[in-house]
This record gives sequence, C-alpha cells and structure tokens, in this order.
Amino acid sequence: MPAQAYAGKECVCQLRLDACDQSCVRGMLDTPFYIACLNLQERSCLVVGGGDVGLEKVDGLLACGARVTLVAPAAHPALEAYARERSIEWRARRYEAADLEGAFLVIAATDDSEVNISVYEDAERRAMLVNVVDVPPLCNFILPAIVRTGPLAIAISTSGASPALAKRMKEEIAAAFGEPYARLALLLNEARGWAKATLPTYQDRKAFFESIVNGDPDPIGLLRSGDEQAVRELIDAARGAHAAA
Repeated sequence: MPAQAYAGKECVCQLRLDACDQSCVRGMLDTPFYIACLNLQERSCLVVGGGDVGLEKVDGLLACGARVTLVAPAAHPALEAYARERSIEWRARRYEAADLEGAFLVIAATDDSEVNISVYEDAERRAMLVNVVDVPPLCNFILPAIVRTGPLAIAISTSGASPALAKRMKEEIAAAFGEPYARLALLLNEARGWAKATLPTYQDRKAFFESIVNGDPDPIGLLRSGDEQAVRELIDAARGAHAAA
C-alpha cells in the first residue's frame, strides 16, 4: 500500500499512534534496498495468518522449496488441504513468540495490528528476516513483484511507492522476456561446465558467454523462430573459437 494511504487512519505500526501521521514512512523511498535472491530450499519459514494473503505467501514459499509452518486459528480451505497432505505444518492457534524459534524468516499476513507488531518486534530481537504484508514500517525486507519463467526470475520494486505500477511493469516485462530467454539460460547453463574446465580466467569465460548472447545470428531470434539447433551450433562454434584462443 502506498504510504499516503495510511494518513489519518488508525496506526498499524509499532508507533501505535491514535491516527497515522506517516512519520514512520518518511524517507522510505530514500532507503537503498540490498537486492538478493534467497535460497529457501529446506529452510524453515513461518507464515502468520491463514487468509487469502497468507495462502499467497505460503504458495510462494512452497514454490521455492521452503519448509513452511502456518500459525493461524483458522485457515483458508487450500491451506487446510496443504496441512492434511503434510505439505505444511499448521498450528491452529494464535501466534506466540516461541513460534519464531528455528525459523529463517517470517511473514505476517493478518489484519490484527497488535499481532503484526508483535511478530515484527519479536523477529527484530532475534535478528530475523521479517515482512508484515502491506505495512512497510514493519518490514526489514520487502517482496518485489516477480516475473518467473523457468530459471529466470526478474524482480520489480518501487520501494513501496506504487504496487500498481510494479504490477503493470510485471505484465510488460513478462511479455518482453518470456520463454526464449528462459530456454537460452538453460542452454548456456549446459555450457558452464565446459567453460569452467577449459577457460582459465573469469575474463575468458565472460568473453565466451558474451560472444554467444550477443552473437550473430541473435540466439533469442533463433529461439523465437523455433530453431534451437542453430543456437546449439552457435554455442559449439564459440567453444571452438575460444578453445583455440
């Protein structure tokens, strides 16, 4: 939610003001975020809140191989189904600080400000990653809009200024960078082992891959036309040229 939308409404952050004066988000857009891609495979992640938004966050974590625990007195039917099939652990009760023990990160997705504040403060004391959905002051990391195609993941963030703009950009980027780029990434990955074993320096390997990506003919154009074999031949030609050098 844009910061302006909070003005005059009941405070939802740790300041607990009678009415939001936006003091907690002043300068938010000046914060330089350190962009990173987290490996959540088999890591314990906690989601607090079992509604539609909680389901969205659980789905995102499961897609990345996380071990997900849900804490919520009641849960969306799809979350109940995940619990029955043991895809997630569901603690069917209110949040407790002890729920954070052993977790790598926590996402709070409730409509209860006091619960959200508690999750944030408890996580901060443990130096944990914490995100309270739609409340930027209660986050030490934010979740960008993601375009994901195969191995490619493109993140779009407006630093909380406009989720609507991020959504538009996501749709446009997805249309521009789709399956051909994902396929090229996979083909280039197949060549990584050869490059590491054959080309002695980082600069050599960089030149090898750039000669393919920026090659003539254009590998993306070839893939868009369905000619994967021509791209493989382009990669083989680059191997020959760089091995000889």
